[in-house]
Amino acid sequence: MTERIENKFSDLKQNNQKALVVYITAGDPDLETTHRLVLGLQEAGVDILEIGVPFSDPTADGPIIQAASQRALRSGVTLTGILDMIELLRNDCKIPIVLFGYYNPIFSYGNERFALRAKKVGVDGILVVDLPPEESHELRQYTDLTGLDFISIVAPTTNDNRIRSISNNATGFLYYISITGVTGTAKPLIENIKTDVARIRRITTLPLVIGFGISTPVQAAEIASYADGIVVGSAFVNLIEKNIGNENLIQIASSFVRDIKSALK
Repeated sequence: MTERIENKFSDLKQNNQKALVVYITAGDPDLETTHRLVLGLQEAGVDILEIGVPFSDPTADGPIIQAASQRALRSGVTLTGILDMIELLRNDCKIPIVLFGYYNPIFSYGNERFALRAKKVGVDGILVVDLPPEESHELRQYTDLTGLDFISIVAPTTNDNRIRSISNNATGFLYYISITGVTGTAKPLIENIKTDVARIRRITTLPLVIGFGISTPVQAAEIASYADGIVVGSAFVNLIEKNIGNENLIQIASSFVRDIKSALK
């Protein structure tokens, strides 16, 4: 586990707090706005940032994040530009950053080149949605050497043997997606979460965060009580879309996040 991610979960645990992980699509609506949003989110209390790399065929994402990816791609955002932005961010941003996305942009960039550049600019972990453990070696042979955490996903449909196999090879934390399907299209059921989290806890001691469908402070607080943290993605991206062009975008986004973080304390 990278030092920033490990220290973050350790500090939160010592203070009996849960991690607030927020997903943001890089370059929606442009990289300059993303840069300012990230600094606003840090000040608002976000613990870990998931910075999404826009992709033309985001099969795991629902319509909200798909639309954000399209806006970012239309504005000319590339993986190179995102890594350059993160390098600039690291002058002021001290919280862990996880790059979230699909394998094609990384493969096109070059696996070894990506691993070296991502580590150099201050990325702490990567989550590659469409790269299962069995196929991850060609990337991990480089990212593991640099010390980048390889975040893995488990789902309600993942059986115990599969969870064991995934968690044995995962680093950083596990991301439990609380519903089947794509992001932002349904609400998670608490009873299902309780059952699945208990099952996962019997198998691994990795920190566990829960995502998919979390959109309100009350909902965040309830779900976080069963895990080490929660992820807010589509609800935040939707807020950005509704306020593109609004001069108060940063304040509106920060206020939304601050309310959720307060509910987690």
